[in-house]
Amino acid sequence: MSLLTLPKRFMPRSLSLRHHKTWESDRAFSIKMSTVSPPPLTHSLTLQSQPGQPVQIEASPGVSNTDFRNAIDSLLFKQWLKNLQSETGILATGAYSLERVLIQGVDMFGQRIGFVKFKADIYDKETGKKVPGIVFARGPAVAVLIILDCEGEKYAVLTEQVRVPTGRLVLELPAGMLDDDKGDFVGTAVREVEEETGICLKLEDMVDLTAFLDPSTGCRVIPSPGGCDEEISVFLYRGCVDKEIISQLQGKETGLRDHGELIKVRVVPYGQLWRMTADAKVLMAIALYEMAKNEGLLPLRT
Repeated sequence: MSLLTLPKRFMPRSLSLRHHKTWESDRAFSIKMSTVSPPPLTHSLTLQSQPGQPVQIEASPGVSNTDFRNAIDSLLFKQWLKNLQSETGILATGAYSLERVLIQGVDMFGQRIGFVKFKADIYDKETGKKVPGIVFARGPAVAVLIILDCEGEKYAVLTEQVRVPTGRLVLELPAGMLDDDKGDFVGTAVREVEEETGICLKLEDMVDLTAFLDPSTGCRVIPSPGGCDEEISVFLYRGCVDKEIISQLQGKETGLRDHGELIKVRVVPYGQLWRMTADAKVLMAIALYEMAKNEGLLPLRT
């Protein structure tokens, strides 16, 4: 019987070990080769405010080429660049420079971009120091303060929603993000109210409270400028209803359930509204409404 026909259990030990070592060497080589990272995705652009200094755009590891391109081409990112170069923008005076942007993540809402997370390296030219620049971009939004008069009492309509980032159920104004680039703030406000409360409002009944702000502000409120680009237009609706409507609204379950919106409507006395929730939209709306009312800026109700 030759060596080649020996049963496996009679295979010479030295031959078996040699093959084993060769396989281990091959596997180590294979593992080493698989850890080689592809070159980072990059893009360069030139801003009008700093023509001689191109800005380097890079993708963090794990960001796909599709997400990287979507982020660069998104309205969120383009609007941020536009804000930087506006009259009140960071780059307007030439005291600061944007050198690099690192795209860290993209969240899609179906076929459109919902959120973009990135870091921007902006430097103070005089000191050479970098300004904190972590950005959570989500774009413009709307909120609506609904005040209902009922038998001599004023009530505000809120929504109770699951807010995972806070770990809490939060009472807040009906609100939502703009779904497109058309800038239809009042239309979005009316649509969000219907989706979240079931109340159908007319466009002509809406009052833009943020329109009373000084034009230099952009006529929108910015709830968290240290980390987020969100700008909110706050609208007011005033109406008269009977007790039956108040009862029908209280505890009503609404929202787009297929989108994960689990919403309950809450109706509270307006006089107690300021202390019943920590929602920034509510508190901003109260301040805007009361100041506009005190200065006689609100249109007369017909």
